[in-house]
Amino acid sequence: MIEKIDPSQNIIKNSDIKHSRVWTTLITNTKYLTGLLTLNYSLQKTGSKYPLVALYTEGLNEEGHRVLDDRGILKLKIEYLLPTKNKDYSQDPRFYDCWSKLQPFSLVQFDKIVQLDSDMIVLQNMDELFELDLNSTTRCFAASHACVCNPYKYNHYPKDWIKENCAFTNYNDKLNDPNDEVLGPKPSDEPLGICNGGLQVVKPNQELYNKIIKTLDNDDLILNYEFADQSLLSDIFKSNWIGISYIYNYLKTLKQVHRDLDFGKVKNIHYILTPKPWDIKPEDRLKFNDESDTFKYWWDVNDERLLEEEKQGIKDGY
Repeated sequence: MIEKIDPSQNIIKNSDIKHSRVWTTLITNTKYLTGLLTLNYSLQKTGSKYPLVALYTEGLNEEGHRVLDDRGILKLKIEYLLPTKNKDYSQDPRFYDCWSKLQPFSLVQFDKIVQLDSDMIVLQNMDELFELDLNSTTRCFAASHACVCNPYKYNHYPKDWIKENCAFTNYNDKLNDPNDEVLGPKPSDEPLGICNGGLQVVKPNQELYNKIIKTLDNDDLILNYEFADQSLLSDIFKSNWIGISYIYNYLKTLKQVHRDLDFGKVKNIHYILTPKPWDIKPEDRLKFNDESDTFKYWWDVNDERLLEEEKQGIKDGY
């Protein structure tokens, strides 16, 4: 049985965090640490007025903490969330960690949070996301849609994950206001209405968080959630979330399957699946076949970060 968690007990508050609006990203170990550092650098590089807070769990070791502290990145400890009975994600082990990305709903010390995956790179300022109007009934959170085209034809993906059911197919025809560059198609207008959990705009709310915790205790539901946190959110808040533009969570595969989307408008690239850009050694970049044609953007920002850190005397391999 999962107890309803009081955020005041669940969260170890960091007295250094005085901001009411923050970006957050989950870090459970050092595997994604390089990604987090470059994400943070890209937010600063694009002039965001909001800080990034690393939401860490007990799994982050001393080295990980030192790396964050050396760069002055704010930290907040959270509990590692797991359902009572977990679905078998052996084909996608990344999903075991994803439940903890639901914790921003509990962080009521903040007015607004934009949760980001650490395998993202921000290309243009997107502070406007903090201005989205959210509530606890019909606008519970905001996110981009999931691409359900299954371009790699994974057998374990749902059978209805096909291009005909994808929110990005004939995307421009689905916009209620083509001049509104923030909003995307309405979830209620889409056959599947599934969000991608990589970027979530959240107004923390105890009632919504309790609903999430209650769902984590429901084995029948959890065992049917193919994509962990994003399946849960799309289900329990069905049609009661805001679909935002692809430009805020541009999945690297979109360049292959939805070429009609204007890449020039993209503000944030999401490097889903593997390999990650930091997995490719600098000496191997030229021979690496980047089918997405997006890795170069991450490499450029990361290289710039490393040069700046070296000037500051930071050279730790991350």
